[in-house]
Amino acid sequence: MPKTALLELQPRKTPQQTRSVATVEAIFDGTIQVLLKDGPDRLTTVHVSQRAGVSVGTLYQYFPNKQALLFAVLERHMLRVAEAVEQACAANHFQPLDVMMDELVNRFLDAKLADRETSVALYRIAAEPGGSQIVDPIRKRYQAAIKALLHTASLPASADVNFMAHMIFLTLSGTIRGHLESNAPQRTTKQLREHLTKLVLAYCQAM
Repeated sequence: MPKTALLELQPRKTPQQTRSVATVEAIFDGTIQVLLKDGPDRLTTVHVSQRAGVSVGTLYQYFPNKQALLFAVLERHMLRVAEAVEQACAANHFQPLDVMMDELVNRFLDAKLADRETSVALYRIAAEPGGSQIVDPIRKRYQAAIKALLHTASLPASADVNFMAHMIFLTLSGTIRGHLESNAPQRTTKQLREHLTKLVLAYCQAM
């Protein structure tokens, strides 16, 4: 994607004052509400501004267009999940391997399942042109946190920790996406947690 096109997908400015932060949060929340109600194709900045209780002009002070707004919402969502993973990993360095994987899996699922509908809606946004500019840097944060965790685990010296972190990330993200997009009933969440934890733990133990 041309550099000029990428610039058009970026926020115009970052809120600094408390009031500005609250305004942008209201815009984000309004975007999610309209996205879930109308879908991305019918979402407009006018509808979002009305739902957020701000003027369209105020919205455009921060976001140059609809796509930039959607990508900002995607980034906020992904960062929240990444921060949950980073915190779980940092808090469990040098723990037994089963504790590490249990905490990693459950904190990741907690973050993704906190708002199931939003998670599903944003998968489509992530797949749109330019979405990789948001997804790739955050994916690297996930993998860096998992890699740092694995470096403190009792693993054979021959274990390829870099690739293991990559595989664990793919397993977590792919499994939860499949689970959510299949509209699996919430009552299966307990099984999802148990089976996914066993899966990644068995993978690590097989190294």
